[in-house]
Amino acid sequence: MIASVRQWLNDPVILLCLVAGLLAFAVQSGELGTADTTFRLQTTHWIWTSDPQVFPNDYPEFGLRGRGGQLYSWYGIGQSLLMLPADILGTWISHWRVFSDYGDDPAVRSIVVSYITNILVSVLTALIAFRLLRQLRFSERESVLGVLALLFCTTHLHYTQNMMENNYIMLLTLTGFSYQYEWLRTAGRRALFWGSAALGLNLLTRLTTGLDLVAAGVFLVLVLWFEQIPFGELWRRFVAYCKVVGPVYTFFLLIDRVYQFYRFGSFSNTYVSLFAREQRQVHPELPASFPWSTPFHEGFVGPLFKPEKSIFLFDPLLILAILLLCLLWRKLLPEVRAYGVMSLLLLLGYISFYARYTYWAGDFAWGDRYVSTAAQLAALLAVPLLLHCRESLSRWLWHACIALVGVSLIIQVASLAFWLPLEIYQMETLGHPTFVIALRFKNIVAFALGKMQAWGLNNEPMTQDAWDYVHITSWNFLPFLLRRVGAAPGWVVNVAFAVWGISLATLALMSLRLNAAIRPLVRSREVSLSHRG
Repeated sequence: MIASVRQWLNDPVILLCLVAGLLAFAVQSGELGTADTTFRLQTTHWIWTSDPQVFPNDYPEFGLRGRGGQLYSWYGIGQSLLMLPADILGTWISHWRVFSDYGDDPAVRSIVVSYITNILVSVLTALIAFRLLRQLRFSERESVLGVLALLFCTTHLHYTQNMMENNYIMLLTLTGFSYQYEWLRTAGRRALFWGSAALGLNLLTRLTTGLDLVAAGVFLVLVLWFEQIPFGELWRRFVAYCKVVGPVYTFFLLIDRVYQFYRFGSFSNTYVSLFAREQRQVHPELPASFPWSTPFHEGFVGPLFKPEKSIFLFDPLLILAILLLCLLWRKLLPEVRAYGVMSLLLLLGYISFYARYTYWAGDFAWGDRYVSTAAQLAALLAVPLLLHCRESLSRWLWHACIALVGVSLIIQVASLAFWLPLEIYQMETLGHPTFVIALRFKNIVAFALGKMQAWGLNNEPMTQDAWDYVHITSWNFLPFLLRRVGAAPGWVVNVAFAVWGISLATLALMSLRLNAAIRPLVRSREVSLSHRG
């Protein structure tokens, strides 16, 4: 038994999973992050209880009138299905006698759901990202550090704490890419089926992930193109591909359409058209093109350069990935070139699709949530490329790249400090444009020193909802939130702080252990390089 444990603690993959799980545990606030996820959880509850999808008091701010005049959620059912097991468990736990006198936020059910779901998604994402990087022929060490960079140094970390659908979509997309690529190399139809099923399942969460389905096919075509495969062979592979993915994608699209018909009596429309119709009835002044009323150039340039939403500011590793792809293009393997080009095309595709959307910036979100997942997919290459081609970089460029990774880490850690609406409320009086990331660091310093009021960072919009004010004026981690709310007994708060401290210490210990486990891989690579020389 002891020998088995020691073997596990020397296995980089197992240690990587432990780090991913402990990270997800440590950053939780116990809240679901946004109203969107709360509404999706209510749909989860509707699946297995007699509760409605939408409570009457939430309408008209949320929900649409559907068949029979009933209120229905306008979201897809994908994330609601993901949360189903945790919701059943959380509901059961919330009825325990020990919690009978506790009914405040964060609710017991949301704590259970956020912890279980985010930890599961984080661990599975680490596994599949590692698998894909190894398939792209990065070394084990490069792949491990690439996954750690994804988890710690991109907006993936923020959405590990704030459970929007982003990380779930990324998990399914990475799974689709990995297994479809396995099919390309092995011709295994089972791998193609499971990869297609993962991508198809994405359609139940957000229909625009159809772009991810297209991107997977483009990725495979680009691999064959860069390998200069004859056109006849390329066509044969394409036909074999379509025979498997076509029925799988159709199956999941049909599920989505049946769900749409069940709610709104139509197979062909989406909630956007229904939402637009209801909003124009309430607000006749809205343009006929609503919600596609943003000038294209504004919605296209905004995610790139607007200081409140720029993907380069919120995901600096994207800059590093693009830089290294350009500098090292001639030295890259065909599959790495293909993945790099595909990920950037996917990013441009999402930016272009949402450019005319009235809410292109994602509203209450850290960065632009509609394109952040695509940015993370591209940024995944940054650290593996940096490590793999270190010998090709000058010393000053290497140190500049390492500094950029450090900046990325600091930005993502700062994103966890407070609940995401804080700066959005502040911008109602500070105005636009506002450099949100700089404002977040100012908020951290001001709150730590007790200077929020003195520095003019408190305003009226923050206080309009009592719970919002409590939430955004607390460090956004469960023990601090429990203490700030004041509903939990003192001993519960103390236990929460103790467990949180232990999780942080264990995370640091496992990270050091992982570093020790991959260090021999560095020495073996150096030896192989010296022999090659």
